[in-house]
Amino acid sequence: MSHATPQREALLVAEKLTRRFGGLTANSNVNLTLERGTLHALLGPNGAGKSTCINMLSGDLPPSEGRILLGGKDITGLSNHQRSRVGIGRSYQRTNIFPKFSVLENCRLAAQSRRQQPWRIVKDAVRDPDTLARAHAAIAEAGLAGREHRIAGQMSHGEQRQLEIAMVLATDAQVLLLDEPLAGMGSDESAQMVELLKRLRENRAILLVEHDMDAVFAVADTITVLVNGQVLESGDPDTIRKSPAVQQAYLGHEGADHV
Repeated sequence: MSHATPQREALLVAEKLTRRFGGLTANSNVNLTLERGTLHALLGPNGAGKSTCINMLSGDLPPSEGRILLGGKDITGLSNHQRSRVGIGRSYQRTNIFPKFSVLENCRLAAQSRRQQPWRIVKDAVRDPDTLARAHAAIAEAGLAGREHRIAGQMSHGEQRQLEIAMVLATDAQVLLLDEPLAGMGSDESAQMVELLKRLRENRAILLVEHDMDAVFAVADTITVLVNGQVLESGDPDTIRKSPAVQQAYLGHEGADHV
């Protein structure tokens, strides 16, 4: 007897996302589906529209057209702070941490941001057991257990990237939008980050924008390639690696041998 493959849960769906800046169209009719338990990589040459796309998904930039659904609900009109509260977490190309605070303080502040009255951070965060528990859990899941009291600015670049992800996890995000988390890392740190991403995708949906092709093909379940703001091709890593259209798009940019 044959058994049907269980259908994955689609957490975040982007439909026909388009963004114009005056006469320039940065993204045109981009469709993406982020499913729980998978990592979806977004690739493309420089200027392909990757940053614009992730900015629209995170709420940092409103789309000119199209819509974004989270769990089937239209969240297109929500701000980035509102999206954080409904389960979307975002990391940035440049590390976005509080360098003078400890690891625990960084994650506690991130966890506190989920409250309905985030301005009570200083008063409540220290004594709220739920906030503290979520901070500790996020630190452990990001691989930083035992370093809770390290000052963030004194940590290595790789550890700071882990901390930024821990801060995203502390908000209870179910969808992770990660913008070049391996940027500036050496080979050992990159390998550790890849293993972390594999663990994180088990019960979440992840969108990864990354230039490290080896890492992308090691961890991605699905890859979408953008060229000139449009989806050139989307599929599993083997399909993308063998695609003549993708290889052609990268010629003169990063080289087809890296695809």
